[in-house]
Amino acid sequence: MQPKINQTMYIQTDTDSEPLTLRSRIADVDNQSIYIEIPLDEKSRKLYRSQMGEKFQLYFFTDDGVKHLFSSSVTGFRKDTVPLVAIRKPESEEITKDQRRSFLRVEANLEVAVRIGDKLRFVAVTEDVGGGGVSFTCERKWPIVPNGILTCWLLLIYKGGSIAHARFEGEVVRVLPVEPDRNLIMMRFQDIVDSDQQKIIRFCFERQLDKRKD
Repeated sequence: MQPKINQTMYIQTDTDSEPLTLRSRIADVDNQSIYIEIPLDEKSRKLYRSQMGEKFQLYFFTDDGVKHLFSSSVTGFRKDTVPLVAIRKPESEEITKDQRRSFLRVEANLEVAVRIGDKLRFVAVTEDVGGGGVSFTCERKWPIVPNGILTCWLLLIYKGGSIAHARFEGEVVRVLPVEPDRNLIMMRFQDIVDSDQQKIIRFCFERQLDKRKD
């Protein structure tokens, strides 16, 4: 499974000092290279300037939530609409799966704040959540269409009453009418930091354990 254009790529630097966790997006792919946008340092929130020949450990998630990992190095730079970093495209056999990160999906009614563009905002309630995406219902008046991108803030309530928030950008996969004036919006995560994804995964495992006890 090769990474695809527009997928989020997570990067760990391969250095003697403390490794950095970076995030980028795939802008282009050819036979020899994967071209990524300038990576963002997750901790400092600053852009990371890669060096020619620098080695990276990288991973990405497929639509079904499976984590895929590979090693690569910087092979060049390309000026485009935005500057791009070229990394060596791995052979398929160099990419390994981490099946432990397959994402559980559970039914849950949680508040999610949704932003469309810069101005439209509303609060909805989820139907289910998982490490790879969420579904929620909302009024049909909101201009949500398949392949659109929404910015969301999910309110997670854990066993014991503790609360956490997870922010993400999601791609709308399907819009289904469920009531005369409401739609079901099915989304997959397009851009989410690992720490927020872990919060959602923790919630899902807690909910699944509770169901097994019932």
